[in-house]
Amino acid sequence: MTAMTPCLDRRGFLPRLSSHHQSRTRLSAPLLESVARVRLVCAPAGSGKSALLAECLFQAPPACEVRWLPLAGATLSPADFCQRLAQTLGLPERVDEARLIATLARWAEPTWLFIDDYCRLPDPALDALLDRLLAVSSPALTWWIGTRRRPQCNWPRLLLDDELYESESATLALSQDEIACALTHLTAEQAHSVAGRIVQRTGGWCAGVRMALLQKCDWTQSLQPQQRVDTLLDYLQHELFSSLTPELAEAWRVLAHLPRFNAELCEHLFGAGEGAQLLRTLQTLGCFIEPWHESAEWLQVFPPLAQVMREEQWPASRSWHRRACQFFTVGKDWRSAFEQALLAEEFEVAVSLLQHFSFEHLFEEQTVVLLLQLHEQQGEELILSSPQLVGLFTGALLFAGRFEQAEQCIAHMTRFLPQPSAQSERQLIARWQAQQGWLLHLQGQMQPAQEHFQQALAELAPETWPTRLLCLSGLTQQAFLRGELDVAQAFNRQALCLARAHDSLVFEGLLELDHAHLLEQRGASARAEALLSNMDELLREHTVRLTPLHGRIALLRGRLALNQGLDERAAALFQSGLNDCLRSHDKRVLYGYLGQAQLAANQRDFELAFNRLRAAERLMQQRQIPDTVYRGVLLQVSSHFWLQQQRQDLACEALSRVLRHYQGAQAVQAPPATVLLIPRIEYLLILARAAGSPMDAEHLAQLQRRMNQAQSSAMNALHTELQLVIAELLWLAGRKDEADKALRQGLRLAADFQCRQALQELSLRRAEMLQTVALPSAHHADFENSASLPLLSQRELKVLKLIALGYSNQQIADEMFISLHTVKTHARRINVKLCVERRTQAVAKAKLLGLLS
Repeated sequence: MTAMTPCLDRRGFLPRLSSHHQSRTRLSAPLLESVARVRLVCAPAGSGKSALLAECLFQAPPACEVRWLPLAGATLSPADFCQRLAQTLGLPERVDEARLIATLARWAEPTWLFIDDYCRLPDPALDALLDRLLAVSSPALTWWIGTRRRPQCNWPRLLLDDELYESESATLALSQDEIACALTHLTAEQAHSVAGRIVQRTGGWCAGVRMALLQKCDWTQSLQPQQRVDTLLDYLQHELFSSLTPELAEAWRVLAHLPRFNAELCEHLFGAGEGAQLLRTLQTLGCFIEPWHESAEWLQVFPPLAQVMREEQWPASRSWHRRACQFFTVGKDWRSAFEQALLAEEFEVAVSLLQHFSFEHLFEEQTVVLLLQLHEQQGEELILSSPQLVGLFTGALLFAGRFEQAEQCIAHMTRFLPQPSAQSERQLIARWQAQQGWLLHLQGQMQPAQEHFQQALAELAPETWPTRLLCLSGLTQQAFLRGELDVAQAFNRQALCLARAHDSLVFEGLLELDHAHLLEQRGASARAEALLSNMDELLREHTVRLTPLHGRIALLRGRLALNQGLDERAAALFQSGLNDCLRSHDKRVLYGYLGQAQLAANQRDFELAFNRLRAAERLMQQRQIPDTVYRGVLLQVSSHFWLQQQRQDLACEALSRVLRHYQGAQAVQAPPATVLLIPRIEYLLILARAAGSPMDAEHLAQLQRRMNQAQSSAMNALHTELQLVIAELLWLAGRKDEADKALRQGLRLAADFQCRQALQELSLRRAEMLQTVALPSAHHADFENSASLPLLSQRELKVLKLIALGYSNQQIADEMFISLHTVKTHARRINVKLCVERRTQAVAKAKLLGLLS
């Protein structure tokens, strides 16, 4: 609720906005533009409802009267409510319901009536009165209602009559840009970075953001100040717990300690016939309960608040986690049961549940993190008691980049020899070879890894198809690194067919990542993006969130967007992928930092670029990931930046040192996710040596040979980069005519194969070089159009076309045989991609861009 102050140009007392108020035009504009007679803002405490209503009030038309009725959430009898309403509207003091209804029905003066913080506790009689008042009031009277709970009124009728506009609770959260505007004491870049951390820790919840800003928290540190936590707990005590019964408060605290819950789980925890009712009551009271990852069934407590509650010491939590474990075990939700067993500190139970796990479980939620914790806390005799457990923990350790521990884990396979039969023994050895092959592959030892993969494939039985898929994926990645794209495509196709035959969505997603890498090398970034967008959409329909897989997809999509010059989209994808990979301890988090560094360098903010690289190196070292995973690519990207800064000596020294690591008798292969690492190190080293010295003919010949190999292998992205480097080398040598011809060819390739980032990097090194050559108009138009069109998936396009035909969400769901929830998700993503707020705006912009033709 806001403070009150007299207003000279309006009658009565009106709300006063804080001096720190941040205008939310994206919310107030649609409310003000709406022609609906009732405008409802329903959200939990601290969401900024009162401030939003006040912001709208001060923009009321001059000819419109405004009335502000602050109720402070109090419970009122229908008679008291009538009196308060009459007093606010300037009616006689004693007015009964019948007279009030008659007066409102005849109301003629344009008036906006604001009811701030409507009754917080369920009150059927009061809600019924409000419903009657809304039903009969004159169109001249516009109702603005701010409330923590949705009153039991006939909202569907108002909605169908186009008389209701409702702001969804989630939209009230402050965005990163809105928070950054309040950080006026920081530079724009610092404000954006700090605002991002505030959003990450508060979810944009207005009260949480305000606490952070008031206490001037040092958001550059990883730990939250205790003062902020105490303030937040004190706020919850007054705004939430004080209005709950002890039973409800205890239930809310239990739910805050659970990652997700539904009515059935509440029945198990709090008693049959009572648990579901407790949950409904908490939802009705606006107790920060929201859908879990957009699920239609599962719920969660608002994560920032849940995190604070979990950090508090609460010995009773173990017994609740034990009961939750029982529930998930009965339902055969093994991952959730395992997580609850760990939280209950029932480690033997947790290990026994792992017998139901497969490799695919590693990509669910934080399974890897939980397995790593168990590996650190318990002895090997308990956790490595079967070949299946050895394989599971090996997969988790390899995923997190802990190669030394993975090697020790794999060695435990020998404990299970000999097997009862020759066939069983061959299968066990084949599984060992597959695990050993992946360890060697990730360590850069290509030849022995390849032999292990091939030997394992020759022995593995059909029922061990997951292990076969892993071997095929390893062979696919090795073919990439050798530049044999046709071989890689054949392995990938074989693996995809096998994954789909066994209806494995997780493996299909992993293999489509390999497929997208292939398309990227072919110079088809847009096709790769469409492929991954569709895959990501399909994975989101999975009952459990596949966080690690979503993270990897987001990172690759970020790089594809960067290739196409879509820096803003790339930034969002890199941040999303970075967050997911950090949560799941994926070693590929490295590529989120690299992407952010490249985006910073594109803006010539080299200080931020190198800060991102240092942050990546620090994290790799903290997590004890071998430097073979990250050292080479960090030095290569650093050298790229040094060349852009004209610091050739630094680049030459670093590149010479790292190239020796990938050449000679003891050479290792590049990390699997860096297909072009070695060719890029080679051509960057040539550029570093060429600056300020006569051109070496052998260098030009070396680049030409590399380019010919890339062209013959249809590695079009590398072909384009090398063509531009040859042009730069000729330009540095003063051979202007040859440089001009080579550059024009490179520009054509960049347009054909969507290599906008390669042009950007050339521009950063040699801006004056590009000023002399213009891209041919036909190629220029194609290049600009391909980079600017929003990339909607096929499903999103179909939804958009049905929206354009006037279909309702329910009609679209029926037409496409999908759920209403999925339709809403598609519509929301369409709006985000097209940068619009409403359906009509989305259709208009799509027509303008030619997406509906």
